[in-house]
Amino acid sequence: MYDRYLVTGASGFLGRAVLAELLKRGASVRALVMRGDPRADGVPAGAEKVFGDVCDPDSLGDFFEGAGRNTCVIHCAGVVSVASHPGEMIRRVNVGGTENVLRQCKTHGIRRFVYVSSVHAIPEKPAGKEITEDAVFSPELVRGDYAKSKAEATALVFAEAGRGLDASVVFPSGIIGPGDTGGGSITFLLRSFIEGKLRTAVRGGYDFVDVRDVACGIVSCADRGRPGKGYILSGHYASISSILRSAGCALNVSRRVRCLPLFLAKLAAPFFERRSLRRGQPLYFTPYSVAVLGSNCLFSRSAAAEAFGYHPRSVRSSIRDAVLWLKETGAQRRD
Repeated sequence: MYDRYLVTGASGFLGRAVLAELLKRGASVRALVMRGDPRADGVPAGAEKVFGDVCDPDSLGDFFEGAGRNTCVIHCAGVVSVASHPGEMIRRVNVGGTENVLRQCKTHGIRRFVYVSSVHAIPEKPAGKEITEDAVFSPELVRGDYAKSKAEATALVFAEAGRGLDASVVFPSGIIGPGDTGGGSITFLLRSFIEGKLRTAVRGGYDFVDVRDVACGIVSCADRGRPGKGYILSGHYASISSILRSAGCALNVSRRVRCLPLFLAKLAAPFFERRSLRRGQPLYFTPYSVAVLGSNCLFSRSAAAEAFGYHPRSVRSSIRDAVLWLKETGAQRRD
């Protein structure tokens, strides 16, 4: 354990889970949130909350005050988007924000740094080929602006590790579970299902992992991960239809949802993305999101298992807990 842990992106779905895991272990935690963030009140009690923006280095003074060799920085802040054209903000935050945080770490002589990347930053291999952390990280090797930004930021972190920073990188797969107040794709799907409004979904699936397991893996990596090493924090493969069946079991209901074949979904996705943009609705059904559901997601988590005992729970239990959380909190749709 370190004297203090500094966590960026602390009001986000994963950031809050990381804070909860650190506090559970008795750590001293400082949480970075943006001023005016409506989710700032969700930062767990016990964490020291300070305001700042990773895109504005001048605003990070309070966050890094007193930090030094016995401090660990966990960089969770980032923008996730499945949009075809997400705009410059995604690179400004994911790449520029990471550069700013790394610069502050060097200035303050930070001992330990953990960067939360994504499996999307790892170049995809042909179907049936296992994907590991042993990869070249370059925007040119991955598809989609989100993946490109995470690949570029990951390369920056590994470059600093090569120059002496005690830095590790974690690569979560599709994060799910209870507490997603921001409303990610699976949470949106589950909300629609609970409300009886989901009529059509998409065939295919992906590797999904519980937010609590990712948080545990990140904190364990901070303590036991090796400098200059990456660790995939994946879960288990689940099809969209199996996720809906798990949701139905948790609710004790039976609802019929038609799942479009991927080839039809690919044809329809551009139309749905344009419609969502016109209506100002969150983007979930896009060409990129459909492509992900048909991609190779055979991720190896053996490095994390060997280094710090990483072992994720089942997708079914995560979906059950997410559904119960949505029911209990009455979480509202974001459309």
